[in-house]
Amino acid sequence: MLHNVATDVHCLTVSFEVGGFLELGGRMTVIRLPDGALWVHSPVRCTAEARAAVDALGPVRFLVAPNLMHHLHVREWAEAYPEAKVVAPAGLRLKRPDLRIDQELGGAQGAAWAGVIEPVLVRGMPKLDEFLFLHRPSGTVLVTDLAFNIHQSGSWTTRTYLKLCGAWRRLAPTLLTRSAVKDRAAVRASLPPVLAWDTRRVVVCHGDVLEADAKEALRDALERL
Repeated sequence: MLHNVATDVHCLTVSFEVGGFLELGGRMTVIRLPDGALWVHSPVRCTAEARAAVDALGPVRFLVAPNLMHHLHVREWAEAYPEAKVVAPAGLRLKRPDLRIDQELGGAQGAAWAGVIEPVLVRGMPKLDEFLFLHRPSGTVLVTDLAFNIHQSGSWTTRTYLKLCGAWRRLAPTLLTRSAVKDRAAVRASLPPVLAWDTRRVVVCHGDVLEADAKEALRDALERL
């Protein structure tokens, strides 16, 4: 169930539908830290099969909600792994007061993943507050909702919507994502560290993993914001 995309980087891809008519797919990324513990990005449904696949890699230490939207299954995983720390944007405390949050993204990350995984908050989008992440050893960038990369879909509504967005079969933001931009200057000021990353692949939550010309594709997608 877990697909290895790079050394210490594994992905679990699942079906995911929005509003009953957009089939976007979903993806959880699991990174093994140098001490062998696991850092889980955007947890999907916590099934027995998913848990078994993750447990085979190592102990879960961090459960990461990367923005204010991708939190639906964090509580399931937090209950299954009470020893793991839940890490999320500060604003998620207001949106999900029922969710245990142990550590806020953007604060002191601790020695466990500092220097291995680098987070950058894209500001100016207060309804989203998305963090992009770089896994430094593999050059893998994790993107949640800022850009999709969907190349195949059996849903004509999904294909039509993404074509209207200019986001069909390319790494690009959707119209909904672009509508979340409230301060263009703040977004623009957030991007230089990301554009300077040694990006070798982009793992999106919605769509295909991008390997070819990943740095250029990421730059183009972010400029579209």
